[in-house]
Amino acid sequence: MNEPRTIPPRPRDRLYAALTLVLAVLLLPAAFARRPGRARELACSWALRMRFPAEDLTGLTDGALAAFTAARTEALWRHGQLLGLTSGYRDPVVQQRMFDEEVRRSGSPASARMLVLPPAESSHVKGIALDVRPHEGARWLEEHGGRYDLYRMYDNEWWHFEYRPDCGGTPPRRRPHPGVGHVID
Repeated sequence: MNEPRTIPPRPRDRLYAALTLVLAVLLLPAAFARRPGRARELACSWALRMRFPAEDLTGLTDGALAAFTAARTEALWRHGQLLGLTSGYRDPVVQQRMFDEEVRRSGSPASARMLVLPPAESSHVKGIALDVRPHEGARWLEEHGGRYDLYRMYDNEWWHFEYRPDCGGTPPRRRPHPGVGHVID
């Protein structure tokens, strides 16, 4: 990842990942009884829901949800990595409030756009943006996300990925921040 400072893995994050994987293994028989063909995905979903109870996947497009679910299932089962969601779909009113607050904090719409876009331009409002955690999960997604059409979009946001099936497996050019490449209204 191209951030100026790499955040080292914390021991507790490794412990959480190990415990979540153990929990998923324990849940596997129940998941198999419920959905034999998708038991690993279901057990992963249950375990991650316990690890990240505030996570909300509603509002994501069907494609973004399927891609994220498949990616996080592989991350947990094949690599022992947790992939949680801190923010996905946002209501336009919420996105506008976030933009307005950043304008107040930073002093101008132009500087606010370095961190938050207005609703008409936000991929969160479109249901295709995923702000992920922890840092190691984002690192995993940056390396493997292309298989699922999930790409990191901005240099200044290690956590922000978007579902972009239109890229044909080629990562889109990463921009320095959200405001680059968008038309200012």
